[in-house]
Amino acid sequence: MFPQKLTDPRAFHIAAALLEGFNRHYRLFRQTSIEAKRRFELADWHGQQRAQRERIEFYDKRVAEAVERLQREFSAHELPMDVWHQVKLHYIGLLTNHLQPELAETFFNSVTTKILHRSYFHNDFIFVRPAISTEYLENDEPGSQPTYRAYYPTRETLRETLLRVVTNFQLAVEFEDLGRDVDFVLQAMRREFGDVRLRTNFQLQVLSSLFFRNKGAYIVGKIVNGFREIPFALPILHTSRRQLVIDAALFGEDDLQMLFSFARAYFMVDMEIPAAYVQFLRSLMPRKPRSEIYNALGLHKQGKNLFYRDFLYHLRHSSDRFRIAPGIKGMVMLVFDLPSFPYVFKVIKDFYPPQKDTSRELIQRKYLLVKTHDRVGRMADTLEYSNVAFPRSRFEDELVAELKHFCGSQIEEDGDDLVIRHLYIERRMIPLNIYLQEASPAQIEHAVIEYGNAIKDLVAANIFPGDMLWKNFGVTRHGKVVFYDYDEIEYLTDCNFRKVPQPRTEEEELSGEVWYSVGPKDVFPETFGPFLLSNPTVREVFMRHHAELLDPAYWQAHKERILAGHVHDVFPYEAHKRFVRLRQAQPPSSPQAAGHPAAVS
Repeated sequence: MFPQKLTDPRAFHIAAALLEGFNRHYRLFRQTSIEAKRRFELADWHGQQRAQRERIEFYDKRVAEAVERLQREFSAHELPMDVWHQVKLHYIGLLTNHLQPELAETFFNSVTTKILHRSYFHNDFIFVRPAISTEYLENDEPGSQPTYRAYYPTRETLRETLLRVVTNFQLAVEFEDLGRDVDFVLQAMRREFGDVRLRTNFQLQVLSSLFFRNKGAYIVGKIVNGFREIPFALPILHTSRRQLVIDAALFGEDDLQMLFSFARAYFMVDMEIPAAYVQFLRSLMPRKPRSEIYNALGLHKQGKNLFYRDFLYHLRHSSDRFRIAPGIKGMVMLVFDLPSFPYVFKVIKDFYPPQKDTSRELIQRKYLLVKTHDRVGRMADTLEYSNVAFPRSRFEDELVAELKHFCGSQIEEDGDDLVIRHLYIERRMIPLNIYLQEASPAQIEHAVIEYGNAIKDLVAANIFPGDMLWKNFGVTRHGKVVFYDYDEIEYLTDCNFRKVPQPRTEEEELSGEVWYSVGPKDVFPETFGPFLLSNPTVREVFMRHHAELLDPAYWQAHKERILAGHVHDVFPYEAHKRFVRLRQAQPPSSPQAAGHPAAVS
């Protein structure tokens, strides 16, 4: 594109400064992930939650620092475009032996798109396509840790090998009875697979770092036997006596999909080569997009980058049109989708009905709260984008009219493109109100039970959902109910849960208006019923399983426990998979069984 000329000496120094900024970011990111192991050993749950929140902010801080440095040292906004073209070429050269090249390319994009005009957002100046391959990327330095360890047990040595898999992580806390727990894992394997023949290549491949989230640590790997590869994960938890137990054995892609769900908080994992971890995890969950795996590992900017590349690829290979999303229209969000693409696009409206006392800034704060909070499998993760250019020809006219009417400040027409200045993107789910209209009696029962469980999980995570109407919840393909409307959420501990006062006079009893005082954070759980339970079938199931949600004492009790410092357990797997009943029936077998041999393969 540009004529050959002598390289501008500034270009290399700018590229080096950009890479220094990224390296600092990943060093800090990795350090807080390494420290997760110590926080787990100390059972420092509040520290773990705080670190997870703070880590999300690392990236934007480092990008802002890099932009400020380029402006200060190189007057970046004033540089001619041929210099920026050279910067990218130098940067590619610096990444030749880098261990996180895909993340460094994304960091380059994040910085330069804050300096360059949108018309330069193409592959000459930013990484629209990756330039450095991450396939077979490993650290060849002596003493470096491989991405995963391979173990080769026989049928006779499988128990001993599983013991070694666990002890190789060298957790500085004793297990209550590791031998007993490994026996539970073996029993679960037999139930799952039966008495299979072990092939000559039988092995366990286990990722070299533990996965930390909330109050759990997870061993993640796969069993290879002949042509079969079976994913597995072993959750490790603390007991009330500050000892460790293996809490369950999870097998198969569906169990791993639930563990790595888009509705859960990000893991903390010490990864020298994240692309290698993603490649391994993709072999366990081939249906899960790489973007979601990067998100699950806390690398959400890389996830956003890959998602956008997937989206552009999908646009090029499809011809359907964006439309207003089916279902009841929201008061504060305009939601649209592309039928062939499994996501929805949400734009904050410019104005709201009188009953919605909110603002754009407040709504954005609510979405950020969800981003940084523990989503406990019940709140969908969101991808936030600015200045996204869509082909105008792919939009239905009705949708364009609605966007211009409700979101005029966020819309710009630029040639053949429709540019949306700010939007959120979420996984598409079946709205719960639509699901219930079409469901069988058995499906209704399951969905209502799931709905109540979703609210209870949110309560445990210190979240009051605010608007609990069915339309604000969705059903995933696994049948899980997930909340996705965040404009009214509050911390549970900020709410006042009250009983509706008894009327003092006949006029008050017959009044169609609220006659008692209501503060801005007052909540009256008794009043949920008329809005939620008009369907007799739904009401019967709800009252049988979740009647306590209409009692303010239930909410107040959870609020008081959270204020007292309690961190609830919320498990990313079904209760029947837990070993807790087996442990209660079989107490620790012997003093030496609870020991902690520090074997390293």
